[in-house]
Amino acid sequence: MTLQIAFVCTILLFAQDVISGLLPQAEKKTKIAAFSFAEAQYFHRYTNGDQHEYTPNGQEDLNAWADMVTLQFYRKVKDGEALAATANAVLANYKTNQAMVVKTSSVPQTKAKPAEHLIVVLFPRPKFIEAVFARFRLRDGVGTAVIYSHRVYGEKVGNVMSDWLGKNGAAIENHLMKWDTVVKLPLPK
Repeated sequence: MTLQIAFVCTILLFAQDVISGLLPQAEKKTKIAAFSFAEAQYFHRYTNGDQHEYTPNGQEDLNAWADMVTLQFYRKVKDGEALAATANAVLANYKTNQAMVVKTSSVPQTKAKPAEHLIVVLFPRPKFIEAVFARFRLRDGVGTAVIYSHRVYGEKVGNVMSDWLGKNGAAIENHLMKWDTVVKLPLPK
């Protein structure tokens, strides 16, 4: 009996060492980015239906982010005409919400590729200003929008945003229009 108790105690001590050795590794497990955009790694933060939002590391607070990529799916949009109508409806919605239109453009349909649409707007608000670059396209026969947004916080920060757009606007548009990453979407909870 004494031998059995000693054996069980030895097993328990060994098990405790093994378990305690594994715990720090579990705590250090790093989160894997969902994708990279414009040389930054983006992590999933929020999903509501067909809308999926991502921000870089260090920008987890959805009330205080600087850069965000939103993936929006329009599952009823199946052709170029419906995609154009959707892009126009989004533009009208932006205008209704006091957006300042910076740019709109369309890439015509070719035999190899359906048409695409780009909307760039600014949303000036009392506590921040937000630049939005929205690309609408058909992907695998479904309407999608990839939306990059950049915010500058503070009052009267229009000049700061203007400087940011001058330095980064063309590059962001270029990244957005060339971006072809297939993102693995989070599973519904």
